Amino acid sequence: MIPFNIYPAAAVDPAEPQKVLAVLAQTGAKLTSILTTHHHHHHSFGNIELVMTKPNLAVYGADARIPELNYVCKHNEEFTVGTLKVRSYHTPSHTRGSVCYYVRDGNEANEEMERAVFTGDTLLIGGCGKFIEGDAKDMYNVLYNILGKLPKDTKVYCGHECARLNLQFASTVDPNNHNIRKKLSWSQTTQCTVPSTIEEELEFNPYLRVSDPAIQQATNVTDPYEVTKVLRELNDSFINQTNGSNGLGMHGINESENIVNEMNGVHNGVHNGVHNGVHNGVHNGVHNGINGISDSLIQHTSYFSQ
Repeated sequence: MIPFNIYPAAAVDPAEPQKVLAVLAQTGAKLTSILTTHHHHHHSFGNIELVMTKPNLAVYGADARIPELNYVCKHNEEFTVGTLKVRSYHTPSHTRGSVCYYVRDGNEANEEMERAVFTGDTLLIGGCGKFIEGDAKDMYNVLYNILGKLPKDTKVYCGHECARLNLQFASTVDPNNHNIRKKLSWSQTTQCTVPSTIEEELEFNPYLRVSDPAIQQATNVTDPYEVTKVLRELNDSFINQTNGSNGLGMHGINESENIVNEMNGVHNGVHNGVHNGVHNGVHNGVHNGINGISDSLIQHTSYFSQ
């Protein structure tokens, strides 16, 4: 028997580092890497605590704004984590530095080889992320020329639990799609909807169906970039209306922005403190603050991703 704890492990967007550390303690796995999809704090801020707790981690990403980044991965670059092969794809759209990680078993002879892609806020279940630092053309190219071409059995692990809301919107632009109705009905019976698969996304995700007559009729345009653009506008309006009816509205947005500003300050303080040689004092002094702010951010920032 080969002990489990000899295998290296990687954490993807460790928003809640204490949960990662708990799993490591339970399994005996050795954390060697962090794969960061983009710089937004509810995806990258946990890097700070993990690096403080587990020095010498390889922190992958493609944006200088990612905390503790020490390895800038190239587009279509392959590297390994233990026996797994990881391929990084630059997917600028949600942010200009977004990366998706395609992971598969290193044993190519394994006929039952599992594949997964970690998409952050780029491809979501039933939707995609907002075009914060990109545009509709960027997102279209990412979805159709990169992610949509992955093997259909690839599991899709996105960064947020927002399938129900995404599928509710999808049903407004593609109301006769039985795949949407089926997935939406299922999503209402479970708290965890991640992962889906590329094959499923091609069946019910409107952003991967822009050539479908129903989607073109709903958007009143046929050019694929324009369909993507109008879909996003309709999607944003739907989210605003839904959040408004739930009493979120602009208050929730402003609160999230304040939390992000607080976290920027904490990050700067932690980073400078560590590098000034007061590692222990920083760790003890801000540990609870990091957890509290991270928890608040996770609760309030899903709006920005959908």
